Amino acid sequence: MTSASHWVLTFVCDDRPGIVHAVSGAVVAAGGNITESQQFSSDDTGRFFMRLQVETPNGRDEFEAALAPVVATYDMDHRIDAVGRPLRTLVLATTAAHCLNDLLFRQRAGQLSVHIPLVLSNHTNLADLAQFYGVPFESMPVMDAHSKAAFETRVLAAVEEHDIELVVLARYMQILSPELCAQLAGRIINIHHSFLPGFKGANPYKQAHERGVKLIGATAHFVTTDLDEGPIIEQNVVRVDHTRTPAQLQAIGQDEESRTLTQAVKWFSEDRVLLDGARTIIFR
Repeated sequence: MTSASHWVLTFVCDDRPGIVHAVSGAVVAAGGNITESQQFSSDDTGRFFMRLQVETPNGRDEFEAALAPVVATYDMDHRIDAVGRPLRTLVLATTAAHCLNDLLFRQRAGQLSVHIPLVLSNHTNLADLAQFYGVPFESMPVMDAHSKAAFETRVLAAVEEHDIELVVLARYMQILSPELCAQLAGRIINIHHSFLPGFKGANPYKQAHERGVKLIGATAHFVTTDLDEGPIIEQNVVRVDHTRTPAQLQAIGQDEESRTLTQAVKWFSEDRVLLDGARTIIFR
């Protein structure tokens, strides 16, 4: 079989008896072989979630046709894609380089199934970094409401131009408008340090040092109109103590931010992240 006949499928529908049997039967009828399978029934919402990887002897149209009766019977939201296809991803950044560097490095190393056609920033600081990885870079200053609206207009134009499937905020330090959040709902991932909302404003790591924090962490989540309250995709923490300087705390925190954001992007690019209301189902 060629790689083009290896598919990843996700199904979401109301939970009821017979779903797994019906899906498996359709795969068998198509001559398919299930190489990975995960499922979850949510007691909170009564929804059923399933992710499969399937090898088939035929093309996508034939496989879709075999699945169609099951999709219709159970009124499923479903998605089918080739395993490993790079997800078209737009990255927004400001001046911090650590998250952007990790994403670009892992894209080039083949460790992340994304294709980044553009980095868009409200500053010029990271132009050299993007150039090093051979990724186009654009900057537009955001100084007031007018320039912010112009930046967001460019974001939407880039999404259309490059057929973008995911937008990643790699420490992009501007609040997105409710209109942009709504247009790209379920397709924007953000990262922040887990001191929020305890240490707001400038120098959170200095504040953390002064308060003697014992844990440093980061949270990757979907962006919604509620600031930093979107469904959580991934979180990580590392233990620290009183011997750490503010600079050391910042370095540790940036490592966690990079690691957490990249993991969230990786799971999303592999169709392992499904929404269940205000939370996520992660098929690792």
